[in-house]
Amino acid sequence: MNPKEAELNEIRDMLIDSNMFNRLKAAEYRSAAPYFGINNYREGETIFKEGDKGTFMCIVMAGRVSVIKSDMDGNDVVMGIEGVGHVFGEMAVLDSEPRSATCAAKTHCQLLTLAKTSMDAMIVEQPHIGAEVIRSIAINLSHRMRFAAGRLVDRLEQD
Repeated sequence: MNPKEAELNEIRDMLIDSNMFNRLKAAEYRSAAPYFGINNYREGETIFKEGDKGTFMCIVMAGRVSVIKSDMDGNDVVMGIEGVGHVFGEMAVLDSEPRSATCAAKTHCQLLTLAKTSMDAMIVEQPHIGAEVIRSIAINLSHRMRFAAGRLVDRLEQD
């Protein structure tokens, strides 16, 4: 097996393991694999900064990622820690807007990435798979919005 084939098989396995795209059929994981990449980050390394143009999304396959937001005084506030299986930066593949937070490797991380340009190519070249990937991203965002709304209501009730 050549190195490229081995990498595509590794990406296919990561897509299956992530459960993010569980609406895909078995053969479709292999078709989706060429659109994704694998990136490794050292502990403390910045993945992207708040305000950067959004060009890719990530799924944590190993390690942990800090999500950091600047407050009104410019101080960094850790909003959360994303672990294995968590997705971040996904709004970027949909809207290309500036990043809403900084993400940095809390530990050594291996990330499965999907660039906006690759998402756009997938929609043209593999429209069914592209639609399922977008649907998965939308469902993930919906779950996070519902969770955030619930937390906000809980906070308001405590005040």
